[in-house]
Amino acid sequence: MLGLFRGWLNTWPARLFFLLLVICFGVWGVGDVIRNAILGDDTASVATVGSIKIETADAQAVYRQQLARITQMFGGKIDPTPEIKRGVAGQTIERLVTDAALDDFAKKHGIMVSDDALRDAVWDMKPFQGADGKFSRPVFEALMRNNGLTEARFLSLMRADIGKRQVLEAVGAGFAPPESEAREMFAFQREKRIADAVEFPFAAAPPPPAPTDAQLRRWYDNHPESYQTVETRRIKAVVLAPETVAKDITVTDDDIKAAYEQHRADYDKPEKRSAEIVAVGDEAKARALTAQWRGGADWAAMQAAAQQAGGSAIELTDATQIELPTRELGAAVFAATPDAVTEPVKTPLAWQIVKVTKVTPGTVKTLDQARDELRARVQADKAVDVLYDHANKIEDMLASGTSLDDLPGDLGLAAVTGTLDARGMTEDGHPAPIPGPEELRPALIQAAFAMNKGDPPHLTQAPNAANGAQSFFAVTVEEIHPPVAKPYAEVAEEVKADWTKDAIRHEQEEAAARVLGAVKDGQSLADAATIAGVTVRRLPEVGRSEPVDGVPAQLVTPLFGLKKGEPTMIETADGFTVATLAEIVEADPDKDPVGFGQMRDSFANQMTQDVDGVFAAAVRDRLHPRINPAAIDNLAQTN
Repeated sequence: MLGLFRGWLNTWPARLFFLLLVICFGVWGVGDVIRNAILGDDTASVATVGSIKIETADAQAVYRQQLARITQMFGGKIDPTPEIKRGVAGQTIERLVTDAALDDFAKKHGIMVSDDALRDAVWDMKPFQGADGKFSRPVFEALMRNNGLTEARFLSLMRADIGKRQVLEAVGAGFAPPESEAREMFAFQREKRIADAVEFPFAAAPPPPAPTDAQLRRWYDNHPESYQTVETRRIKAVVLAPETVAKDITVTDDDIKAAYEQHRADYDKPEKRSAEIVAVGDEAKARALTAQWRGGADWAAMQAAAQQAGGSAIELTDATQIELPTRELGAAVFAATPDAVTEPVKTPLAWQIVKVTKVTPGTVKTLDQARDELRARVQADKAVDVLYDHANKIEDMLASGTSLDDLPGDLGLAAVTGTLDARGMTEDGHPAPIPGPEELRPALIQAAFAMNKGDPPHLTQAPNAANGAQSFFAVTVEEIHPPVAKPYAEVAEEVKADWTKDAIRHEQEEAAARVLGAVKDGQSLADAATIAGVTVRRLPEVGRSEPVDGVPAQLVTPLFGLKKGEPTMIETADGFTVATLAEIVEADPDKDPVGFGQMRDSFANQMTQDVDGVFAAAVRDRLHPRINPAAIDNLAQTN
């Protein structure tokens, strides 16, 4: 048999058969590699825009930032669904494609960002400034490290962003709304209205007849949700925050010394002085002003006298010596006796007379005095560095099925177990002791009350703390105690109060409705008010978006939908109001040029943004970007 098979392999039909197999393999197998090389298909990038490839790693970094921002918008209280993740992934790619298109446009048209412009932009960014308000390299490096960026990568992103903004600013420069449209918009936005109103406050209503027991029990039966216990849940949670991580961090003496030098300005504060200073260009005038000041003239008089002498009078508040404009003036201010007028001092700018009004002594806190504070500060800084590393480990363990009880004890976690309600109160009426920053507490509680019993825990990022610090938590629900109805006898007084309140509301609503109906039937508001026994009140004029004392907020929107003389009725927390439109106060741009200018500038800014959007879309479409079809799905699966 084998011999026959070997013989058949040497025939032309067999050779033709294997040739066809090779061709098929080439078309459907290695052919993909050949086609990718020819067509430029690059599965390592999510999109190609002109000559620019958007790498997967860059898209993942932006996607994570966008997803974190959306999570924070919801207070960190929800986990993004697959649909949300896919939507964010799509938006991320669209944003990167548009940015790449604008970057390509800038390069083709020779729009370059110089090193000096880039440096100035970075140095002016407040997040990179130290306590002295100047660029701080340690702060810059820490932020780069915390955000997973290298300096070169950040500067590249900044250069591209500045170039993009230069393009858009050039495109949008000079756009202004037509004068006629601006005037119409101003008239619409700044129009004011005045109403006449009658009020039916709940507090003024006579008490209703005493309810029967049957009425109260019927009320109790019809409103069961008002008379029941609150739902409580027994939860188990772990919290990961800078303060929980810091306790396990070792701080050396060298760390403390380095932090002391880095933050020296916080511990070595120079003396500050406030002073009144008169400056003139002539010594004789300066001496005359000195005599006047020493003779008892107050500061207002000296300001007027300095102006008459062709000089000036200024006040300095809490200035250090080096903050004063000249060395001579600094020496004079810090040598002067408080509340005494000095002799005139010659400076490069003028002859100046000084009166020190306040002295704030300088303070020096030594390294030993600041040691405990510095230790906590260094611990907090180091905690930020290790926080995300611990968070990633915890997230991976929870995803693999590790329970909260089995998490390692060396990851800086704080644990809490107990029963609480949706307000975070324990069964004895005290706030549940949940560790971590204040912002984490409501996020953890809401997450616990959105879960089912036994749902597996997962790590959730809480909203940033007031100081910008981030924290995480994981929670699971062990027991759910649903609300139960309270016995009628226990809530009888509460039921009676609620029934009475509703009866008063119903009475005032009917009284207001009678007045509204009378005005709609042609009666004046004044006549209808007289019959109802209430008084008409002229309300202050009010704009569309400007709250005014004396005008219920609920009245503003319906008021601007009325014709003159038409009535409307609203309910507030205090009662019912029936109002008619009395006057329309039209806005005149010619009488308010400042307000008209501000509104026109705002309108122009909006137009510029719209033009920028249209331009960016046109540049993008002209380059025919190619997006990897699988990129969105792959990006949405990024952890």
